[in-house]
Order: sequence, then structure tokens, then C-alpha cells
Amino acid sequence: MENNENRLTKKELRQIWARFGFTHLSSMSYEKLQAHAWAYSYLPFAKKYYHDRPDKKKELLVRHSMFFNTEPQVGQLITGIITSLEEEIAIGGDVPEEMPINIKTTLMGPVAGIGDSIIQGIIIPVLLSIAMGLAAGGNALGPLFYIVTFGIVSLSISYLTFMNGYKLGVNAIDVIIGEDARRITDAFNTLGIIVVGALAASNIELTTGLKIPMGQETQDLQEVLDGFFPKILPLMMVLLAWYLISFKKVTATKVILILTTISAVGVVIGLF
Repeated sequence: MENNENRLTKKELRQIWARFGFTHLSSMSYEKLQAHAWAYSYLPFAKKYYHDRPDKKKELLVRHSMFFNTEPQVGQLITGIITSLEEEIAIGGDVPEEMPINIKTTLMGPVAGIGDSIIQGIIIPVLLSIAMGLAAGGNALGPLFYIVTFGIVSLSISYLTFMNGYKLGVNAIDVIIGEDARRITDAFNTLGIIVVGALAASNIELTTGLKIPMGQETQDLQEVLDGFFPKILPLMMVLLAWYLISFKKVTATKVILILTTISAVGVVIGLF
């Protein structure tokens, strides 16, 4: 059975990729999160290899109905690796059936760290900054630019990681959880912090209208602040939001309401 005729075709691989890529959060519970999408993704696989073995089909779907949660785009790397392993199991290769479960459990954390650093820390802030710049004057190209470019970028990452994961198979594990992977994650985290800091400085506008008495004259407090620490007020608002989310565990919606209230009250009393 170990010939290329019994291997997954490009069409079948794309079916598995697309099913998880487009449905990973469409049927979700806090008990299993993305597990439902995993089981759904392997229906074409089960039809190919286990159409006449319902017991094996059941084992496959039960195996992939267990809890799973990772970053969905870069996380397709895991889908590709597991597809490679399940293929070896189906054609009678020397792969134990518990290996896919163990690898999913082992990899979903490290891959989530890398994926979040790339997608949430770099790609989304950069694309949003460009989109906000286009939309600042009321240009409809702003949101359209973000929707189209993020769709293209995220799908490209998802597809390439899946195909490379399938190609590498279990050999990809050393790359993902090794020392080099930790260095890569730290590097992406650092780059993401730099990107977010630059976006905060260039896109957040907050100035004060207070004046400082200087004898018979007055001087704008904003000029004094700009003289020794430009953009200090936007930085303070960013740090406040970070503190509320990271340490006080306040939701993003409540943080937005808090910042809006501070801004509104500040304008009314003449602080901003």
C-alpha cells in the first residue's frame, strides 16, 4: 500500500487545509475550542482511507475531537504535520495512533506563541496603521485595504504553513520546539513591541490645553512636555490601557469606554 497512488492528492490536501482554515472557530465551545473544526477537516481523509472500515473512521474522528487551541494561521503547520502522520497510519506505516494526539498537545502552545507574535504583534498592527491612514480623510479604501490585504496575507501564511508541515512531517517538531524556535519567538515579540510602540506614537493624538503661569505671562504646558518628552500623554494612555488589560484583566470593551470617558471629561474641564 505504500505507493504514491494511495497518498493524499493535492486536491485532498487542500480540502483538509480549507476546512480547518475557514471553520476553525465556526463551531466552538470552551470545552473543546477548535476541536470541532479538526474533526470536520478529516472527513475527506476518512472517506478516502476508511470508507469500508467504520471502526477506524470512528477512531480517527474521536481522536481529533479532543481539545485543541492555537493561532489558526500559523497553526496550520500542526494540521499539516498531523495529516502526514495520519496518512502513515492509514497506509500501514510504523506510526502509533497516539502520536498525533501527543504532538497536537505538545505543539499547540509553542506554535500559538510564534503565530500570535507574527499575526497579532506585527502583521495586523502594520496593516491597520496603513488602513487608518487611508481612512483618516473619509476614504473608503481604508477598510477595504485592510480586509483584502489581511485576507490575502493570512490565507497565504495558512496555506504555506500547512503544506510545509505536511512535507516535513514529524521532522518539523525539532524546529518548532527547539532552542532556535524560542529565539525566533523572542525576536518576533520584541519586533511586535517596537511596531506597536511606533504605531502608538504616530497614530494616537492627545494634547493638553493647560497653561503654566510664568509671572505676567503664561506658557502652554504642552510645549513644556514636548520639550523634554514628546508624545508623553499618548504614551501614558497606552500604558494605562496595557495596565488595565494585563494586570487588572479588564476587557478591551471596558478599556475603550474608560479611555473615552477620560477623554470626554478632560475636554469638558479643559484638560485636553
